[in-house]
Amino acid sequence: MTTVPTFSRGRAPGEPPPQAAPDPPAPRRNRRSPLAKREGRVAYLFLAPWFIGMVVITIGPILGSLYLSFTEYSLLQPPEWLGLDNYRRMLDDERLHTALRVTFTYVFVSVPLQLALALALAFFLDRGVRGLALYRSIYYLPSLLGGSVAIAILWRQIFGTEGLINQLLGMVGIEGEGWVSHPDHALSTLIVLNVWTFGAPMVIFLAGLRQIPTMYYEAAEVDGAGGFTKFWRITIPLLTPIIFFNLVLQIIGSFQTFTQAFIVSGGTGGPADSTLFYTLYTYQRGFGSFEMGYASALAWVLLVIIAGFTAVNFLAAKRWVHYGD
Repeated sequence: MTTVPTFSRGRAPGEPPPQAAPDPPAPRRNRRSPLAKREGRVAYLFLAPWFIGMVVITIGPILGSLYLSFTEYSLLQPPEWLGLDNYRRMLDDERLHTALRVTFTYVFVSVPLQLALALALAFFLDRGVRGLALYRSIYYLPSLLGGSVAIAILWRQIFGTEGLINQLLGMVGIEGEGWVSHPDHALSTLIVLNVWTFGAPMVIFLAGLRQIPTMYYEAAEVDGAGGFTKFWRITIPLLTPIIFFNLVLQIIGSFQTFTQAFIVSGGTGGPADSTLFYTLYTYQRGFGSFEMGYASALAWVLLVIIAGFTAVNFLAAKRWVHYGD
């Protein structure tokens, strides 16, 4: 009788039995050397002034103003809770409505003109002008000085009754007027001042133009495209991210314009509230009438307005801003 050997399932004859899998190694404890710990403490020590400044100078006042916007606070007495009364009051504030109209006019007129002038000069300088560094510095200088008190005072003198503009007009037989003291022209002088500070967006446009590959223009010339076609079909589409960047920054900055209107109008927003910017009116309510609660509410409404315009720009950018090569 033949005996049939039996084998264990899954193992060939003569194969040694499988060995048990080794236990996974125990996780190593992350131990930092004393030197690494000391370097970490030193890093936090150097960052501490920034964190303290962010909390004390930025986050703290922001939260404090949010609380004050729901109160009546005159700086001399403790805040008194009013709820939404400060925000309801804005609906019937005629001077606030005037400030909004003036500010929107200023932003919607000055920003497109400023960007158009900046792009035109950047396009001109990109064509290989000699002394580019000198021209770039000269054109950028107004952006550094445009928001200063000295330039605002100088601007008021230039457009005054006996200012430089009227002197030049008198040389050709035209009798000028007090541009900054006339309700129909005072805001226009501030718009011109903002357009004059085109240096910063111009430098950014110039950097963007330098990044456009020349092969696109060469291919367009082979196809017989003219200068306008190359500008509209190549330059503008490839420059839309730069245009969008400048547009967002200039809108935010224009809504916060204060110094020029304060100096030119003497802090009153005149003549006839024609230069009553939103920030200037907020200043008047807070530091002129000591209505800090109402001024805080105005500041938060301005924040909402700026955030709303920024959000609209980002949503609209999906349709006209091209990030492709």
